[in-house]
Parts: sequence; C-alpha cells; structure tokens
Amino acid sequence: MDAKTTLEHILTIVGSVFDAYSAVLFLPNPKGNDFTMAAAFSLGEHVKPQASVRAIKGVAGWIIKNNRPLLINNLERKKAKLGYYDHDEESQIKAFMGCPLSKDKGKGALCLDSKRTYSFSDKDHKILFLFAQLIQDVVSRSSAVEDTFTEIRFRRALKQIMDLRATHTRWPVFLTELLGILSETTGFPYCFFASRGPDGDTYALEGSSTPMFGDDDTGLEFDIQTGLLGWVFKNNAPVFTGMEETKGAPSPLFGKEASAPETLSVICLPLHFQRSTRAVLCLAHDESVEIDASLKDFSLMVAEYLTLFLENLYQKTQLHQPSA
Repeated sequence: MDAKTTLEHILTIVGSVFDAYSAVLFLPNPKGNDFTMAAAFSLGEHVKPQASVRAIKGVAGWIIKNNRPLLINNLERKKAKLGYYDHDEESQIKAFMGCPLSKDKGKGALCLDSKRTYSFSDKDHKILFLFAQLIQDVVSRSSAVEDTFTEIRFRRALKQIMDLRATHTRWPVFLTELLGILSETTGFPYCFFASRGPDGDTYALEGSSTPMFGDDDTGLEFDIQTGLLGWVFKNNAPVFTGMEETKGAPSPLFGKEASAPETLSVICLPLHFQRSTRAVLCLAHDESVEIDASLKDFSLMVAEYLTLFLENLYQKTQLHQPSA
C-alpha cells in the first residue's frame, strides 16, 4: 500500500469516527508555496481534487498560518470559507473542525466538516489531533523512504558515469553518454557541456542530452560576455536557480539574442583547472522545480569528477606534444 492509499484509508476512518460529511488533508506543495489536497474522503462528489490553499486564505489556511486548531459549529458563509468544494456544495456545510498536523509550523492541516450544526465538540478536537499525528508520522516515513530511493538512484548514476571511461574511449561518445545519464537521473531535459574557446573570449557547446537549437548544438559559439553561462565562465561560481532560489524573470542562458527555449530552473557548474574556468556543465529545465540539497550534491560530484577527468586528459595531451 503506497502513502497516498494509506492516507485515504485513514481519512475514511476519520470520517466514519466523527460522522463527518467530508475529511480533507492539506500538505505542503513541493512545487510551490501553497498547500495542496493530498487526500480526501467525502460522502458527496463535489470535493475539488486539485484544491489548494495558501497559508492566508480560508479556514484551512488559517489553521496552517496560526498552527492552531479551529472549531466552528455554526458556519456563517460570509465569515468562513472552506475552498475545497466546487458547485454550491459549500453552502450546505454547517460545521467545521480542523487542526494542524504537528506542533511544528507548516506541516499541513486535517479538516472535517458536516451538514449538521453543532456536530463536533472539544473532545472530538483532541481525538482529531491524534489522527493528525498519525498522518504526520505516515508522511514523514514516506518522505524518508523517498529520500533513500533518491540517494540510491544518485549513487547508481555516479557509478555508471565513472564506468564510462572503460567502455567509451572517444571523448564525444563519452560526453554524450554522460549527459544522457545526467538528464535521465535528474529529470532535467537539457543537460549540456560548454567549453571555453582558445582565445578566452567565446565558449562553444560540445554536447547536449537534448539540443536547444535545432537538431544539433555541437560547435555553436557564444560571446563570453553574454548570458548566464558567460557569467559562470567569468566568475568561476556555480548558479542554482530553481523554485526557491529565484523570483522574477529567468536570466537567458546564452544571452538575450539567442533563440534557446526559456528555462525556469538551472544548475550551472564551472569546471576549473589550470588556473582558469575551462568549461561549464549545465542542467536546465523549462519548469520551476525544487533544487534540493541531494540534487545539488549529486550535480557537484559529477562536475568534480568531470573536472578531474578533463585535467588528467589535458596533462596527457601536454606530455605527448613535441617540445620546441
């Protein structure tokens, strides 16, 4: 039984115990600043499956914002709004009871309602909080399991990347395979590698998991003074722009004149050796996604491995060059 099925089963029990019309659970949305409906039970068919609340709106929002329980046994429509029903179903609700999932703020809210006034009591509220604690425990355990699977996926990908040298001796093929693994593992559709030109004034694309310019990006050159990639080359500093890292319009990767797709989430990592930023490894997404600590660590490890690989390759090339 997965976490969502478990939560729905618990809400069915909650609804039965309190003789409620509906039981609704709101959890933090990992892709935004609001709280979305994670599970619901209802005797009717008018609960909005994609309902969401911000921590400032409606009775559920009030619970989340103040991290306090709420009991309303004679619901007045002008003063309280539920926000999770469609059609006119909400006008028939006469009583509401809800509580936060934890003493820690921002974990979510468990909400019940009834079509009968004075359906809930203070004693009911205490029992409801026990169910809320159970739900929070289920959510926490599910999150821990998901984190474990993510860690396993990243470790497996790192091993695949490190094994590439034995099976792919040509640099273009090695790079294509590496970028493909990177894209598949992280879910970022655009993963590409840009190298600095011999004069230091330009950079060129050497490979990509998915082309951003037509059928083939290889060899396309850009002025190092333009775009987010140019900034990374000049400043030798990584850039992480995702859901939590940036607000407003995204910076163009290759400058305003380039006809690349708009990207809302970006990881740009400089590859620095021989006293210069020689290349940049970039992951880009056309959606605003969370760039959490595990994703940052994984991408940084890939960049570090690639830097050591290229520095070793550079030194071998220098050794094989004829002396003057």
